[in-house]
Amino acid sequence: MAGVDGSESAWRAAAYAAGLARRQGALLVLVYVQPVMTAGAPAVGGTLLEAGQQVAEELLQYIRDAVKRFGEHDRFRWEFHTFPGDPYTGLVTTADRLKADAVVVGASEQAGHRIIGSVAVRLVKAGRWPVTVVP
Repeated sequence: MAGVDGSESAWRAAAYAAGLARRQGALLVLVYVQPVMTAGAPAVGGTLLEAGQQVAEELLQYIRDAVKRFGEHDRFRWEFHTFPGDPYTGLVTTADRLKADAVVVGASEQAGHRIIGSVAVRLVKAGRWPVTVVP
């Protein structure tokens, strides 16, 4: 399973996970957790949820286009899952539900995560599955 969010490191993580899935004949599950409004954020109606869904649709199209570029002998099985929520909780829940063999994510590109911890670090600390963090 790989988490994707459109960042460069997430695409590298997805490519790494795709290579693993292809070589092992495994199902690749790509997961995008759409951000939701926090309790202290100003109300913006359905705008944030609509934006999250639009990003999900763009990610899915990008993934479909990338998979088409694989040769016939390099094809692999894949699924795309998306839903609103907190990225860490969404990835943990999905990995547990699917009984993922491993979780692959990109390294955080946000400076603030050095202080409060990135999703990747939190996944490693959860210790439920092997986690690969791709730079």
